[in-house]
Amino acid sequence: MFTRPVIALALVLTAACASAQTESKPVQQRDPFYWLGEINKATLVINTDQSLLDKRMAPRLAAGLAKVLEAGAQPGAGRPSTVISFEPLLIKAAGEDVTLLHAGRSSQDMHATYRSAILRDKLLELADQLNQTSATLVALAGRHAATIVPNYTNGVAAQPNSYGHYLLGQAAGLMRDAQRIREAYVRIDRSPMGTTVLNGTSWPLDRERMARYLGFEALVDNAYDAAQISSMDQPVEVASIVASIALRTGNFVEDVLTQYAQSRPWILLQEGGGNTYVSSAMPQKRNPGLLNDTRSDASTALTLAMGPLLQTHNITPGMSDPKDVRKNSAMVDSGIAALKRWDRVLKALVISPDRALEELNSDWTASQELADLLMRKYKLPFRDGHHFASEVVAYAKTHGIKPLDFPYAEARRIYAESQKDSKYGTELPMSEAEFRAALDPVAIVNSRATLGGPQPAEMARMLKDADARLAEQDAWIKARRLHIQQALDGLDRQFDVIVSSAAQQAEK
Repeated sequence: MFTRPVIALALVLTAACASAQTESKPVQQRDPFYWLGEINKATLVINTDQSLLDKRMAPRLAAGLAKVLEAGAQPGAGRPSTVISFEPLLIKAAGEDVTLLHAGRSSQDMHATYRSAILRDKLLELADQLNQTSATLVALAGRHAATIVPNYTNGVAAQPNSYGHYLLGQAAGLMRDAQRIREAYVRIDRSPMGTTVLNGTSWPLDRERMARYLGFEALVDNAYDAAQISSMDQPVEVASIVASIALRTGNFVEDVLTQYAQSRPWILLQEGGGNTYVSSAMPQKRNPGLLNDTRSDASTALTLAMGPLLQTHNITPGMSDPKDVRKNSAMVDSGIAALKRWDRVLKALVISPDRALEELNSDWTASQELADLLMRKYKLPFRDGHHFASEVVAYAKTHGIKPLDFPYAEARRIYAESQKDSKYGTELPMSEAEFRAALDPVAIVNSRATLGGPQPAEMARMLKDADARLAEQDAWIKARRLHIQQALDGLDRQFDVIVSSAAQQAEK
């Protein structure tokens, strides 16, 4: 949970900078080529300011770098993703002197830096979609706070519950994934830049200023860790988050798909709009295509999430196997795709409260309340009450009796027989009205006293809390994006000053 001052600050910053953002440069494709450009910009600015680079030479080198970046921004242009393929373009544009920028750097720390930066952006994309899907879940929960439905365990109807309560449970799981994203983000939002290969360099590159220019909140402290250990950890940690999201998506879809096996489901997809499709042979069928596609997306995400784990297995530190930007981005994108499709499912659900209640009243999902009431009000040991309720259910199923039709006299007889050896007596202590109320699914849900239960007061509290968490997560995402953009804009302003001085020198 965020502190209020942090969220308030994020909202103030967002509002204060909204107009500035709309006037800033269009958002560029933040691929490896982009980040190699930013790293070179920052290196040039920092080394020039600290007299590690001849200030008379800096404008020419800056103009060459600007030329390379402008060429790479053209439609269809090549955008090299490695230092060794990027540097020849620099040399061609600015001359051999431009390789002075490479002092104290390595492809190891530069590649580790852009991998972290790209994964950082991807995590924010994932967080954004996760929040959108969670918001849809919470809104649907609010609309169905009073819709009473069966819940299932082991594939069997178990207890009545509010459908809104069930949905808030699903949202709680996604909010834990949102928390994992924030925690992982802190570990990824650290700059490896300036650590070179294994143990640093004699070149006094200002790592902290470099991190600030690239929008990183902190440094990877240990130079060996930077490119050898941390850079392998990051995709593995993100993969675990994607896997968790995929599992939740698949679990929810399977819960809904179970209803499609019934002849009269209480939950379906709205027909049309790509949600369902007809069978080519059986005209009565409306196949839940959207559910199948969502399950497939979840399976794809889970499959791709296994990649970094397997690729990191049995390799020496620092190897490139699990670090591939394209593959790791595709992994995160697969999680986003699953969440987007899940969002569509939620918006397409058609729930029939009457049919759900009919199913509840056709089975004995409320029978536990008999044992609970006998224990809570009449101090009968739970196991004794459970035995009585079980005997009632067995008799009812043998004789085809539904809960609301069960004869009270028969209940008294069964109680007397089940408690014949009990010290608590053989007379059923609950009245007929109490007996009937204990079997009413709506009354059971509304009378729950558990903190976090489905009763109206707790539903109102949890819905309010969920909305607050969603707002906080949205503010966090906006604040992180704003922080990165402001840092990059600040770097561009510093770099543009040097480029402008090159143009002024050319005019003289």
